Amino acid sequence: MAGRMSADATGTLLTPRDIRELAEAGGVHPSKQRGQNFLMDPNTVRTIVERAGIVAGDRVLEVGPGLGSLTLGLLETGADVAAIELDRALAAMLPLTLRARGIAEDRFALVHADALAVTELPLLPDGAAPTKLVANLPYNVATPILLTLLGRFDALRSAFVMVQAEVVDRLVAGPGSRVYGAPSVKTAWYGTAERTGTVSRQVFWPVPNVDSSLVQVTRREVPLGDDEERARTFAAIDAAFAQRRKMLRPALAGWAGSAARAETVLRRAGIDPTRRGETLEVGDFLAIARAEAVTER
Repeated sequence: MAGRMSADATGTLLTPRDIRELAEAGGVHPSKQRGQNFLMDPNTVRTIVERAGIVAGDRVLEVGPGLGSLTLGLLETGADVAAIELDRALAAMLPLTLRARGIAEDRFALVHADALAVTELPLLPDGAAPTKLVANLPYNVATPILLTLLGRFDALRSAFVMVQAEVVDRLVAGPGSRVYGAPSVKTAWYGTAERTGTVSRQVFWPVPNVDSSLVQVTRREVPLGDDEERARTFAAIDAAFAQRRKMLRPALAGWAGSAARAETVLRRAGIDPTRRGETLEVGDFLAIARAEAVTER
């Protein structure tokens, strides 16, 4: 495709000086409210892209491309990128930055929108939908964005994102872990989550107060259930972890309608009512949701 660069292209990625000059020229000031921390190190960008397994011909969704550091790294491989950017100033600047570096317009698409509000995947100029999510997600909304995009768009077969380290701890945690919670179980609904590395806080501008890690979510080949079952299962998960130290019988009482009905549902699902939510796997919660759907009120 016209305009593709080889993986060994040099001088295409943004340096710290480039980042600061672009920000100054565009009047951009990193927003704490939006969790903006711009990635400034080209070597880190290439490492992230390599670990994400992005190759020529891939179609990638990026959320929050900012000034374009990771975007250029993805494009450098020969992949095409569709991006969602909430910040109006950044959305206006990014196409200009890519054009100045010789990126063909048929390799990139940008939507100025809130990633939590989009109901359709942004398409590339050739009409194709992205199948891989790769992003440096804003720390303050990282988990909602990840789970929302996986939930809305089956076309996304994998997600490789950089978020704060403690969020990755939760996403990859298993039953019995101190940090195992609703995000852990909901992520497991979609697929397998794996920590794939850490990123120094020193490669960001401004330097964040937290450490960052990389997490890969690989979607299940066969979904656990349909959308209705997912909604029921997620409601049970939320109820169980809202009172995580309680046994399931009282914890699910509000969700089920009463403690007595919760016990009936649990026993029908083959789950001991004295267990706690933090001991259950996603399949257990699905069994509870299915049992609730057929238990008379």
